Formats: sequence, structure tokens, C-alpha cells
Amino acid sequence: MNYRNVIIWLLCCFFYSNSISAQQQRADSAAIKEKIVPLFDSSKSKQKDTVARKVHDPRKATFRSAVLPGWGQAYNREYWKIPIVYAALGITGGFFVYNNNWYHKTKKAYDIRVNKDTARFGEIDPQLKTLEDTRLAYYRNQFRKDRDYSVLYFLFAWGLNVVDATVFGHLKEFDVSDNLTLRISPKFNPQTKLPALSLALNFNSSHKQNMLTVK
Repeated sequence: MNYRNVIIWLLCCFFYSNSISAQQQRADSAAIKEKIVPLFDSSKSKQKDTVARKVHDPRKATFRSAVLPGWGQAYNREYWKIPIVYAALGITGGFFVYNNNWYHKTKKAYDIRVNKDTARFGEIDPQLKTLEDTRLAYYRNQFRKDRDYSVLYFLFAWGLNVVDATVFGHLKEFDVSDNLTLRISPKFNPQTKLPALSLALNFNSSHKQNMLTVK
């Protein structure tokens, strides 16, 4: 059964969805990052107080995805990834059930045929009764190998779910807004009377700029 291509295709879709999610960080980071909200009561005094909101913790996303797939994505507010996570786990789990079922059928049929247990010939699956002993042995080994691979694919999909929640949980803390800018402009130094290049790295429009002048 050629099911590896289906799994590879699904994983490619998962990685592609992650690249799309990276483009959404600009809108999400501003909403999840720590904020300071001023509280002002004009009737009593002009004194301001602040209430700090909780910072997005990537460790919580990692733990939640390890316990329950998709929980970390929900914590990261990437709800659209949850169906993809469960699709990957469901497909790999379905392949395991399918291959395990047919492994036991072919194993039973092979044992009955080799041991010439005529009393149990009726227990052989109708699709396997016309196969030779060598073909039964081949299918038995093939289904057993595919079943073992299905377990590995399932664990890989689960681990990928944890990695995705961890990585994008950390990306929530990065400032990817328009305030991060790098500007290069010409400049004239009146002391040395020589032209130079001015590099300005702006972390926030409300803060000072870090200036680096290259002669």
C-alpha cells in the first residue's frame, strides 16, 4: 500500500501552513505581548496606575501540545492549525489500524495453511484463501513492516505538533511591527569635513534611535 506519499504530502501542507502563519505574526504579536494599560480617575486625582497583562509563555504551549495535540496551537491562538494536527494524527493512526488488522489476518492464514489445520480453514479471510503460502508470508511481513512504520509516523506527527507550538510560541514574543526599521542615509561630518554613511536602527518610533556612522 502506497500510503507514504499521502503522509509526505500532508507534512508538506503542514510546513506550508507554518510559512503562512509566520506572516501573521505582525498582527498577533501586538495583541499578545505584554501591555501596560493606564487607569486614570479624573474625579479623585491625576495619579496613574498600571495593570500588566500576562506575557505569552512558550513553555506552556510546549507542555500543552505534548499532553494534548492542538492544545498548544490553541494557546498560541492559531486555531486553524488544529484540524491539520488531527488530520496528520488521524491518518497515521488509521494506517496503523489498517495494517495491524491485515497483519493478523495474514498471519493467521499463514499459520493455518502451514500447519495444515483443516478444522480452521473457515477462519481464513475469503480474500486470502486463493493465495499461496509464499504470498501469504510476503503479505504478512509487508503488513507488519507498514504497521511499524505507521507507529513511527504517528510519533513524528505528534512531535511535529509539539515543535510547531514551541517555535511559534517563541515567535509571539518577537516584535515584528513597522517600528523595527533600518535606514541608511548620507551624512557630512563638519569636524573632519568628510562624507560618511549614517545607519539608523529604530526599535520603536517613540524611543531614541541607535546611530552608527561609517566614514
